[in-house]
Amino acid sequence: MLRRIDLTTLPADRDVRELLPRPAVDVAASLPAAAELIEAVRTHGAAALIEQAERFDRVRPAALRIDVAALSDALTSLDPLVRSALETSIERVRIGSKAQVPPPMIAHVADGAEIELRWQPVERVGLYVPGGKAVYPSSVVMNVVAAQEAGVRSIAVASPAQADHDGLPHPTILAACALLGVDEVYAMGGAGAIGAFAHGVPSIDLAPVDVVTGPGNVFVAAAKRIVAGTVRVDAEAGPTEILVIADASADPELVAADLVSQAEHDELAAAVLVTDSAELADLVAESVARRAATTPAAERVAAALAGEQSAIVLVADLAAAARVSDAYAPEHLEIVTRDDESVLARIHHAGAIFLGPHTPVSLGDYAAGSNHVLPTGGQARRVAGLGAATFLRPQQVVRYSRDALAVVRDEVTALAAAEGLPAHGEAIEARFEGRGR
Repeated sequence: MLRRIDLTTLPADRDVRELLPRPAVDVAASLPAAAELIEAVRTHGAAALIEQAERFDRVRPAALRIDVAALSDALTSLDPLVRSALETSIERVRIGSKAQVPPPMIAHVADGAEIELRWQPVERVGLYVPGGKAVYPSSVVMNVVAAQEAGVRSIAVASPAQADHDGLPHPTILAACALLGVDEVYAMGGAGAIGAFAHGVPSIDLAPVDVVTGPGNVFVAAAKRIVAGTVRVDAEAGPTEILVIADASADPELVAADLVSQAEHDELAAAVLVTDSAELADLVAESVARRAATTPAAERVAAALAGEQSAIVLVADLAAAARVSDAYAPEHLEIVTRDDESVLARIHHAGAIFLGPHTPVSLGDYAAGSNHVLPTGGQARRVAGLGAATFLRPQQVVRYSRDALAVVRDEVTALAAAEGLPAHGEAIEARFEGRGR
């Protein structure tokens, strides 16, 4: 089921990324279709969103803006065990998100000269929660709590209308919004929803947002790329990924369970094991085949595991395993070895890292306290996962006394003249023309 890639003689002079499995996802190919949907929403507003719901979700929403009573009813009807689980998740993600908010810092440049760095939240955000093959109240938690802890005052959530729920988003999504105190919720999905957040829809009182975040399909990713010049967006979310670095000390049953757990998401999900133990590789392959055949989403799991994006990669040692992982830059990295910390010290690129046999990726999906909205497709090399910082902007507050300005008076004037901007220098000199302090 899982193909093998032998990198025991890892080439030193070749980009390892060329040798590793990846799903065949082309966001660029979806740009024209996404652009058409966004333009329809920008031009025709609510009518376009309703038409798109009918076309893609096979239902006509009774209303795009969800009534507060529907949110309250969903929370009242929520399974008590699910409510308790969501409350635990909210509590832990809130702690984790709060820790991500940097304190104000002051740099003392010289006597009487200082720069304060403070972090200001954006005013308004649009948070997207996908529909599709699963229900994601956990994504509501991850998006909303991070924004709340950053101090965002205006939060809107969108999730696709559901044919099975009379055109409303899934009731568990609505309940999670109610639990978090979010009352601006919309039944809209896909690229159209991203466009609605970016441009606003006056007829339903949907004001444009400053930041759009949340996972979604390839059309959502394409839509984010299109509106990135209008609003700030988080990373383009692609199919989920798990890469496990394991040696002979790892329990093959646990490794297999974790690979299958992420393959459950969809047919393009990537499950990769990197190991220096051929014996472990064999045992994991056997366990994966057995577990995949009996899991409820067996057909979807089988497709993901048999796809070109999933594999067992054999390497010579754990140093090579770390090199392979860094080249891949996985969304989720698990390290299960005799010395996890030593392997961790070699890792630079990963969305989130899970250490040891009792820290599975699925814990991070729900109740670890970390955020599960993470960069995929190798984007972890350059961007971070969702967190409070996603909704914050650093601002520099500069304070100089007259004496401190005098110290650099000549330098600033000289540089201004060198740049052909003499009025810049004159603005400095004006402060020393007998007007006092």
